[in-house]
Amino acid sequence: MTIPGFFKGTGMPAPGWWEALWPEPARVITAMGIEPGMTVVDLCSGDGWFTLQLARIARHVIAVDIDDMLMATSRTRLQEAGMINCTCVVADAYDLARVVGSPVDHVFLANVLHGVPDQRHLVRLVRDVLKPAGLFAVVNWHARPREQTVVLGEPRGPATELRMTPQQTIEAIEPAGLALQAQSEVSPYHYGLVFRRF
Repeated sequence: MTIPGFFKGTGMPAPGWWEALWPEPARVITAMGIEPGMTVVDLCSGDGWFTLQLARIARHVIAVDIDDMLMATSRTRLQEAGMINCTCVVADAYDLARVVGSPVDHVFLANVLHGVPDQRHLVRLVRDVLKPAGLFAVVNWHARPREQTVVLGEPRGPATELRMTPQQTIEAIEPAGLALQAQSEVSPYHYGLVFRRF
């Protein structure tokens, strides 16, 4: 099924290999600058694999995804863990300002930027919902051939031609008024970049 507004090459994978790829999601969250007391947006949150970890650290989490079935899975995951500090919203990522309402400390975006048709527009929307000095974290697949990103015996992730190098990601984000603060390896196949609003 094609969902209007669903970014190219960003569908949620089957849980088995997602969990194999991200066995320690809390480590990723910490590397991306999330700290206690923050209000965090999990943008394009999917089934909540990272949302739950965000909720365990942050003061409040706003999970945003366009797919109501994935959001239902996320809500169940959060309820089963007893997390009550998360607001789940079914919405288009381009409606971020309306969904968020007031400025936040952090926006987290994983496995999505490569498929966004107008990346600079989305990044400007992110910048506009951040508090001064707020953080924007992007987790992206390395720009390697898909055949080289094997999880549970099969090539995984977006098509090779969609993947972005760290430099391409930086070039898509910094012109919006966000400065690179940190870069790290967050899985065998992913890098993470943290930007600060100036």
